[in-house]
This record gives sequence, structure tokens and C-alpha cells, in this order.
Amino acid sequence: MPKRLRIFLSVIVLILSVYSLITQNFKLVPYSMFLLGAMILVTGLLELKRNKKEFWGYVCIIVSLFAVYVSIQGFLLNWV
Repeated sequence: MPKRLRIFLSVIVLILSVYSLITQNFKLVPYSMFLLGAMILVTGLLELKRNKKEFWGYVCIIVSLFAVYVSIQGFLLNWV
């Protein structure tokens, strides 16, 4: 199930990113960043589940938290 979720999130992020690049509509970037953070979080959790106390699992979780923080900032900037 988590592998399918990771693939689904990566396809959605890819579609949103390509759409934003083609149309030059950058209002979708916070959504893309939020889904990217979710995808990296799932990847980190899979790494921690597969390899106990592996370094890259923790790095993925920290990076995902940063991506979610950036997406929240983007939502707030677009909202105001």
C-alpha cells in the first residue's frame, strides 16, 4: 500500500509540475510542494521500516517537513 501511495503521489506531483511549467501558472506550486513533502515522508517511512535506524530515512522525514513548511508559506502568500 505505501509503495502505491508513493507512486500515486509522484505521478500527481509530476503532472502538476509539468502543467505549471507549460502554462506558466505558478499558483499550483504550493500544492505540488505539499504533495512532494507527502511523497518524501512516505519514502522516509518506508526506509525506516525497511532498514531499522537508517540515516536516509531520517533525512527524508526532515526534508519532507521542510517541504510541507514551504508549501504552507506558499499557501499563505497566495491567500493574502
